Amino acid sequence: MASRITRLFVGLVLYGVGCAFTIAAGLGVDPWTVFAEGVSRVTGIGIGWVTNIIGLCVLLLWIPLRQKPGVGTVANILLVGTSIQFALGVLPHPDVLWLQVLMLVAGVVTVAFASGLYIGAHFGPGPRDGLMTGMHARFGWPIWACRLSVEGSVLVLGWLLGGTVGIGTVVFALGIGPLVHIAMPLLAAPKPAPRATRAARV
Repeated sequence: MASRITRLFVGLVLYGVGCAFTIAAGLGVDPWTVFAEGVSRVTGIGIGWVTNIIGLCVLLLWIPLRQKPGVGTVANILLVGTSIQFALGVLPHPDVLWLQVLMLVAGVVTVAFASGLYIGAHFGPGPRDGLMTGMHARFGWPIWACRLSVEGSVLVLGWLLGGTVGIGTVVFALGIGPLVHIAMPLLAAPKPAPRATRAARV
């Protein structure tokens, strides 16, 4: 249990740091961060704090979808945005292209590594992933359609609000799936046994 909790918290903090790298690179970010960046520009609230607020609002959408949050869901809301906010306070914001590219790549790789840790801890999905799986369970839509509709909507809205869309957005979209696929089996903790199985062993 302690190992899984460590994986969860370290993974979520690193996820926020990875996102901060992509933001500081200035070449474009993932759809949800585009949305958070746009809201941040409009409201003046730090992008990390906005990320936390968005996560909480998304969690409220779980109610009509009959989704139940786990420890990982709540920790995601509290830690990812907070890590983004603090990391952005210390990271450089380069204007030299090769440094921007380096930070972008480092950010995407870090997010993938972090995803392998926190998803592999088996404490429940983040609020955004849970929204998509909840839509799939509730309406029967394919996961890809749920993801496309949700992330497409927040991407467009975030861009209209002033969020950064660019080559980094494309790199993230194309790279994160294969990298997480590699990271998951390497970093995942053994899946906990169901309660009934544990009770039978006692």
